[in-house]
Amino acid sequence: MAVASKTRNMLEGLVKEGSFKWLLGKKSYFDEELEELENSPSAGKNYIPELSPVANLVVRRCSKILKVSSSELQESFNQEASDSIKHPSRYARNLLEYCCFKALSFSTQMTGHLFDKTFRRLTFDMMIAWEAPATASQPLTNKVEEEMSVGLEAFCRIAPAIPIIANVIISENLFEVLSSSTGGRLQFPIYDKYLGGLERAIRKMKSNSESSLLSAIRSSRGEKILEIDGTVTTQPVLEHVGVSAWPGRLILTDHALYFEALRVVSFDKPKVYDLSDDLKQVVKPELTGPWGTRLFDKAVFYSSASLSEPVVLEFPELKGHARRDYWLAIIREILNVHKFISNYRIKGTARDEALWKAVLGVLRLQAIQDIGSVTPIQHDALLLFNFCDQLPGGDLILETLANTSNLKESDRQNGFKAVSGMYSVSALDMVSNLGFVFGSSPNSSNENTISVGEISVGALTPLEIAVKESKNNYKKVVSAQATVDGVKVDGIDTNLAVMKELLFPLNELGKSLLSLAYWDDPLKSTGFCLFFSYMIFRGWLGYAVALVLLLLSAFMLITRYFSDGRPAEVKVIAPPPMNTMEQLLAVQNAVTQVEQLVQDGNIILLKFRGLLLSIFPQATEKLAFSLLSAALILALLPCKYLVLLVFLEISTRYSPLRKASTERWMRRLREWWFSIPAAPVTLERDKEEKKKK
Repeated sequence: MAVASKTRNMLEGLVKEGSFKWLLGKKSYFDEELEELENSPSAGKNYIPELSPVANLVVRRCSKILKVSSSELQESFNQEASDSIKHPSRYARNLLEYCCFKALSFSTQMTGHLFDKTFRRLTFDMMIAWEAPATASQPLTNKVEEEMSVGLEAFCRIAPAIPIIANVIISENLFEVLSSSTGGRLQFPIYDKYLGGLERAIRKMKSNSESSLLSAIRSSRGEKILEIDGTVTTQPVLEHVGVSAWPGRLILTDHALYFEALRVVSFDKPKVYDLSDDLKQVVKPELTGPWGTRLFDKAVFYSSASLSEPVVLEFPELKGHARRDYWLAIIREILNVHKFISNYRIKGTARDEALWKAVLGVLRLQAIQDIGSVTPIQHDALLLFNFCDQLPGGDLILETLANTSNLKESDRQNGFKAVSGMYSVSALDMVSNLGFVFGSSPNSSNENTISVGEISVGALTPLEIAVKESKNNYKKVVSAQATVDGVKVDGIDTNLAVMKELLFPLNELGKSLLSLAYWDDPLKSTGFCLFFSYMIFRGWLGYAVALVLLLLSAFMLITRYFSDGRPAEVKVIAPPPMNTMEQLLAVQNAVTQVEQLVQDGNIILLKFRGLLLSIFPQATEKLAFSLLSAALILALLPCKYLVLLVFLEISTRYSPLRKASTERWMRRLREWWFSIPAAPVTLERDKEEKKKK
């Protein structure tokens, strides 16, 4: 009773201070819970000294869901967790995660859990407690419920435990959208509004999928209708085939795209554009306009091997092209998930799981659109398979996801249950427990789970590690791209001036070689000829190339050491300004494609300059060591073997045995190249020109 009295006094003091005002909502809500705790003969079992008051209250709710005491949950955690997870520095947070994941695993087995207001509030309170789990955590005082908010880490840790709400791959992007209007912190009203949007999206999908729309076609594959457009006469969807266009209704399922042309009082027989077959399909944005003109950026281009000519689907709207962008994103998501299934040979329940991941992504996007956002929505960033398609290293994320899915499928088939209940609640389990059953459902047991969704207590899963590495690489690409955008200049004359400056060393070298070739200085030309003739005769050409590579790598490493990462700007004297007539003539004579080629050439040269001058040290070191390795190979292997290796490399690059590895290495090379920043460019006017002005 002494422990119970101490607990009661502590909680009463916190209530007087206002620490739990965020939990009150209504006064009676917390009063009843406090009274229950005070009158309970086992009050001491419901308070864990290592946890903060906020975490204790959340753990107590979890214990009520699991029908065990808080102390029993702690004992269970101490028995199941490893020593590293129970380390004192992380004990409180890992214990809290354990209790939360256990409770969520149990709660999500209940039909319609997402529609339960208590469940929604509990998940948000878990995030709040996650930020202040230990006794020494800073108390949450002088707060009211509307002011309480959670940060990125807490959301990304708890939300993916409920696959319908988020997943590990896109949780960070989802948080940024939800918190864009509240200064980077997520508040409960917005969170609750988002879950309400999810509820409506699920109900709409269920209603459409249970309707008679395309029922004869969809029944064979159990397709789910994800979106319908073109039913309102003021917002038609136009199908362009050749020079003809016709309004109609567009329907997207998790397997195909259907277009029903509009007749007088009904719709025509639907045209099917199958997204699930490997038909070399292309989906991209397109321009449309009257009589074949390309004026309006509001359409989606679709082509496949099964079509004699491509199809263009137009989404007319008064301003912008948000409607088209939304449809383009969700069509690509369904196409990409089927590519994922095909590439990694996903079968059985794992295939249904992958499809549901894509479907849930579309539902989340619909919920975000439903609640609105102060910033433009990047649709692809909220869709798992689209995001991985664009993210550097995204293929590694998909590979990890496929391995995890295949492993779970193998475990299900073998009736295996992991030690300590380390099974994850899948997206397929989740939607089945929401009361919307489509397709097959795994008969997996979720008892004693301490890992939910795609996360585990106190540790990073392989999928989380892959996502973290890819996002770190993505940040490098964004940073490098910012430098690329910063050095782009307009005007063909200015770009030529930049290129001339960048090519100055090569121009000087070329002039020297031309001078030797034309024997401007006979003595130098004679020495040059004798030296290289003797070198070629003795077979020293490889050594000469190796020496050049060694000197280049040594130059870059020395520059890296002395530059200390400071950017080396390229100073370019801008060409003189042109008068009106000259400008008109320049515009008339300039060709946009030529300008683009010159600009791209500048970017390539600036990136190479950045490598040579160690603007991006990590890339410079990699290139320097690559050159050093190449130098050693050239120095040690006979020339004929090198020629043979080069021939074999080129001739077998895209053979069946090497095609996959070649594509992977080419992607790595492209990602590495995109991550290299460009050397900065500064435009300066000629001094004489300034004096004239």
